[in-house]
Amino acid sequence: MIPIKLSSKKKMRNTLFISFLIILCLIGRIGYIQFVQGGELSTMAYQQQTLDRSINPKRGTILDATGKNALAVSSTVETVTVNPGNIAKENKEKVARVLTDIFALDYEKTLKKVTKRSSIETIAKKVEKEKTDSLRVWMQQNGITTGINIDEDTKRYYPYSTIASQIIGFCGSDNQGLDGIEAKYDSELKGKQGAIKRHTDAKGAEIGEEGENYVSAIDGNDLVLTIDLSIQSIAEKYLEEACIDNMCTDGGNIVVMNPQNGDILAMATYPNYNLNEPYEAYTEELKQTWDSLEQGEKTKNLQAVWRNKAIADTYEPGSVFKLVTASAAIEEGLVTDIDKEGQFCCTGGIEVAGVRIKCWRHYRPHGSESLRLGLMNSCNPVFIGLGQKMGVQTYYQYLNKFRLLNKTGIDLPGEANSIFLAEEKAGPVELATISFGQRFEITPIQLATAVSAIANGGKAIQPRVVKQIINSETGEIKDIEVKNNGNVISKETSEKVLSMMESVVAEGTGKNAKVAGYRIGGKTGTSEDGVNTNKYVTSFCGVAPIDNPQAVVLVTLYNPTGEGGHQRWTELQHQ
Repeated sequence: MIPIKLSSKKKMRNTLFISFLIILCLIGRIGYIQFVQGGELSTMAYQQQTLDRSINPKRGTILDATGKNALAVSSTVETVTVNPGNIAKENKEKVARVLTDIFALDYEKTLKKVTKRSSIETIAKKVEKEKTDSLRVWMQQNGITTGINIDEDTKRYYPYSTIASQIIGFCGSDNQGLDGIEAKYDSELKGKQGAIKRHTDAKGAEIGEEGENYVSAIDGNDLVLTIDLSIQSIAEKYLEEACIDNMCTDGGNIVVMNPQNGDILAMATYPNYNLNEPYEAYTEELKQTWDSLEQGEKTKNLQAVWRNKAIADTYEPGSVFKLVTASAAIEEGLVTDIDKEGQFCCTGGIEVAGVRIKCWRHYRPHGSESLRLGLMNSCNPVFIGLGQKMGVQTYYQYLNKFRLLNKTGIDLPGEANSIFLAEEKAGPVELATISFGQRFEITPIQLATAVSAIANGGKAIQPRVVKQIINSETGEIKDIEVKNNGNVISKETSEKVLSMMESVVAEGTGKNAKVAGYRIGGKTGTSEDGVNTNKYVTSFCGVAPIDNPQAVVLVTLYNPTGEGGHQRWTELQHQ
């Protein structure tokens, strides 16, 4: 009997010890949950027990310069969600079936959402009210009042489809701006999201009405652009014609800028794309092969057309850049009388550091010239000589003043900077080529901004595409200030260069830009597009009216391969 009692005591002791260990472990676990995981679990419990549906705000409207034409608007649509725990078991298949039929969904995937153990599942986003009205009728007919939510939502819509596509940009499915103005001013346009919150039990079933909380969404602010819809439409129309007529393999762009305040009145790129379908093929040629293309090839094509060439791509400006050299030379006092005959002499070329650089008309030299004639004839030796007299240091000072060594600061994403040889590495030959617009690269917006400084009396005005922001709650209008980055040249120098530009159009290489009844100035340019590519870029920069410039227009065509190609330009100037 004694061994039995000892065994019983031992068993009891072991049992007590094990029980003590279990209790100790439980206390430790409870302490860990309470003090270590408490915050995280509390948050998870709140998320599980709170029915939280977001209310998307209306994205701000983007208006043209007149404030009357909406270029981007947010239309009202609706989003459908379900609370699986609030749908009776016997109704789940029926609900899944009607949702599938109305919104053209996959039945199995929809049924999985309807039967899932979660508080909320999204069924369909941004659907037209016509479809959700059909759902409302079905719910009423079948006596289903809970478990299916229909909430107001917004969808971005672009009334003019392709107009100003590379400027405006587009939004993703979540209404976030992805490109252009939509991306640059996303914080102003997007507004603040609202929410509907209601407490639920662990299965997602609602716990009465008392816990409901409604937080209103705040709509985004409106933007007023500097872009004028009429001017933009005209620019796009004629750019398309020019690119097609001249068979420009790499497209083209136009910048129309008000030199007085930096307003971009139009900025067109060809080809453009439909903002309402930014991921679709954008040319008839692409549409024929789109479905057979690999995704990588599709992405490459789309990124190319989304690109705003006027600000994102650099090129050699060619002879248009002679306007900068002429302005700097006059400002430095190297030329006081722009009509002084015999001040320059073209012999067909000029030798620089042992290298002979030819004039485009080397076979029949221009001979004796004034600066006005030199610009009208687009004579390279004239501007090479001026560059030599200024020297590298002085010339680079003017490049900096004209804001050509830095980005312009235009309020659009993706602006590229110019590509110049570092000042300390620029020798006589490099200075010579820069003087007539070659062997460096700038963006079209940089060139248009520089010419605007010549046109407005010498002020370096920063370009802009948004001029006003309108608060959605108060209606208060905030004007975007005009930024003046200082004087580049004097008014007297500006007037002399404008006078010479008028002569270029009246009697020189820019005769095709004449418009009866208007005083127009300008300069043509042609350059190689890269080294040994056998591609060319042709351009023209015009200013009007000369006596009080209100518009600087830069037209750039990339690799025209049509009849005559770039030759009709190079016959006028060697670039």
